[in-house]
Amino acid sequence: MNLYDVVVVGAGLAGLQCARLLAGQGVKVLLVDRKPQVDRFVHTTGIFVRKTLESFDLPADCLGPVVRDVVLYSPAGRALHLSSLHDEFRVGRLRRLYGRWLDEAVGAGAHWAGGTRFLGSEPGRSGGVCRVDLETGGRRWAVQARFLIGADGCQSAVARDLGLDVNREWIVGAEEVYRGVPLDGPPAFHCYLDPRLAPGYLAWVVHDGEEVHVGTGGYPDRFHVTTALAAFKERVAPRLGLQRGRLVERRGGRIPVGGVLRRIACPRGLLVGDAAGAVSPLTAGGLDPCLRLSDLASHVVAAYLDRGDPRILELYHGGAFQPRFLSRRWMRRALAAFRHPLWYELACAAFRGTPLRRLAWQVFFGRGSFPDVEPLKAALGVGV
Repeated sequence: MNLYDVVVVGAGLAGLQCARLLAGQGVKVLLVDRKPQVDRFVHTTGIFVRKTLESFDLPADCLGPVVRDVVLYSPAGRALHLSSLHDEFRVGRLRRLYGRWLDEAVGAGAHWAGGTRFLGSEPGRSGGVCRVDLETGGRRWAVQARFLIGADGCQSAVARDLGLDVNREWIVGAEEVYRGVPLDGPPAFHCYLDPRLAPGYLAWVVHDGEEVHVGTGGYPDRFHVTTALAAFKERVAPRLGLQRGRLVERRGGRIPVGGVLRRIACPRGLLVGDAAGAVSPLTAGGLDPCLRLSDLASHVVAAYLDRGDPRILELYHGGAFQPRFLSRRWMRRALAAFRHPLWYELACAAFRGTPLRRLAWQVFFGRGSFPDVEPLKAALGVGV
């Protein structure tokens, strides 16, 4: 069997980031994903916030135009318009970005196995090298690996295989992406709070001047997501002129909203991205924590493989990140608890008032994001 330093399971944003960073450090990487091609079946709208854009060098041609405006709608359709002086958001062209990062990973020496399913792993007798069982096109095969990285989403098979924590709370979302929609006004994110369409979350129209994303999300036991999306489209299509646009893509999937899991690493592997619960419990935004946690993970794994000291893995523990999300978890509980449209109408009315308007502004434009990982990287000697 081929021997790899690391097998990365999952080629979304987190897995690709880990694979390219580790391969760039000379680590022998095998990247596998059930998708035959990385640019198929993208699950996320792909909204990059200002702090991410400032911290990471993302290719300009993989980003849409700048968005500075957010419009929040109550169940009755009353609008609260929020605007920023800064370039707050850009919608990623993720299919292009995924392809670019795969090319970079392979160019740095990583091996790519698309259309491949992770079946499980068996620890070696010495504990240092494990067997990883895979399946491609009905053919089972195996490799040896010194370490596993689970970047395989909300219901991670790697997490269960390694005995790590798993996500217990999530919402489901679905959206359609259009081009050629003749929208007026500046690029904006339109967010609709209505528990009949999006119980525990929101429905959205994201337009950046090039693409329009129309979607809805919520707790799966409270609504049928595709039925809700159809109802939402019927509500907004006449005003948006969707019938004059061209449907180019459908997306959907689960989004963890329980916060970062505590036990996300062990001597055999670790978790990143949605598998680690690295998503804001309130907004369900996951790209910024995904990139920051993946960046940290790549340095932790490289140091662990180089030194063989299990204490290095103690730096990669969800408990270090959970306090940052305490207030957002409480707000998530509030969203889950209040189910009647009247509560949302009252909340939106309060947000339109001066005292709480600042809170609404902070939710959408605030600089709070995933905790700073630089001190943990410094503890590894990175950048020192």
